[in-house]
Amino acid sequence: MRRWVLHMDMDAFFASVEQLTRPTVRERPVLVGGLGPRGTVAGASYEARTYGARSAMPMAEARRLCPVAVVLPPRFRVYSAVSERVLGIVRDVSAVVQQVSIDEAFMEPAELAGAEAATVEDFAAQLRARVRRETGVTASIGAGSGKQLAKIASGLAKPDGALVVPPQEEIELLSALPVRKLWGIGPVTEGKLHRIGVHTIGELAALHLGDVTSLLGQAHGTELHRLAHGIDDHPVEERAEAKQVSAETTFDIDITDRTRLLAEVAGMAGNAHRRLVSSGRAAKTVTVKVRDSDFTTISRAETFASATSDAATLAAAARRLTSVAVPPGTPIRLVGVSYSGLANSEQEALFESPGSEVVVSTQSVEQTPTAEPAPAPRGWRAGDDVWHDEHGHGWVQGAGLGRVTVRFETATTGRGVARTFASDEPLLHPGDPLDSLGWQSD
Repeated sequence: MRRWVLHMDMDAFFASVEQLTRPTVRERPVLVGGLGPRGTVAGASYEARTYGARSAMPMAEARRLCPVAVVLPPRFRVYSAVSERVLGIVRDVSAVVQQVSIDEAFMEPAELAGAEAATVEDFAAQLRARVRRETGVTASIGAGSGKQLAKIASGLAKPDGALVVPPQEEIELLSALPVRKLWGIGPVTEGKLHRIGVHTIGELAALHLGDVTSLLGQAHGTELHRLAHGIDDHPVEERAEAKQVSAETTFDIDITDRTRLLAEVAGMAGNAHRRLVSSGRAAKTVTVKVRDSDFTTISRAETFASATSDAATLAAAARRLTSVAVPPGTPIRLVGVSYSGLANSEQEALFESPGSEVVVSTQSVEQTPTAEPAPAPRGWRAGDDVWHDEHGHGWVQGAGLGRVTVRFETATTGRGVARTFASDEPLLHPGDPLDSLGWQSD
């Protein structure tokens, strides 16, 4: 019987939730992430992406590309709440669901087994409409005979679309795509394939299996060759919540230069951070693993007083640990960075991290220093949620010079009124971010 796997991916999720709960910034370029000069973009709206801004980019670079962007701090409690409601809808229509991250999931509805493509298209349209109606955010859905194809299709359907790939069209769709689209093909594997003239999935499929396995290894090569032919029997099943997120790389040539080693560690810290943010969690412990040319593996860990998702703080810890663990001049063949002690929320540090001078990105970015507004006496920060005893829930649009401007609005109010107060206004208090959803009025 024909199998149908669907992959749902929320569109620009973090930025979309901000646009939902703050009507004033709807249809405007929005960047979510660290507000300081060393911050990293956790999410970018499609309006911001037209300027070249994207997730995982240094915030300073993104702001330079998109100077009109509204920059907001991440609010993982709000994203988690929306994610739970979206996944509740998904589980209501499919008994078989596999949540991949805070904003995406696979499903294999029993009612679609053996169905025609038109029936699957109707199912996807109804699901997308329900998600938008009940949560206010948009999702893209892809469908095919396996998880790999469904995920590729959802990516091609973005933003706010659906793509159902009938069996007879699968090979044609896959063949023209770059090999990097396949699971398990990263920069190293891609480079090996490019060196033998293989750039598309179709070219990979055309290779003899023995040639693929001799180049990439028996297990890895066989799996990729099967996926290139559209053969994907990976089950859709619930996975236990990961206890850590990590990233590591093995170098083609051992590294002895300390500056480059620390740059590579910062890169791995950035990769792990993207996975951490994608899962909607924060980490309390940073662990660095290094392996030298003699295959001796050394691990060092640092634990914070509270969990954090700040990229610069995590990367700084990773570099400190590496500096302690690796004597100068040691040839290093592998580095890895992992984050554990995961939590669904974080408490901001009261003091700046001692290693906060570290930048996660290994790219050199020229910056023109910009004047930051003078901090308000009560420490109001742009993007913070507040509550006014007379006007209700709002968010800080700007603060400084003893004053604070608040926009009073939620997801259910439409564009709200902005009011300016003295920063020590007695009726103004820190607010609950979840109030911005307006779901209490449901």
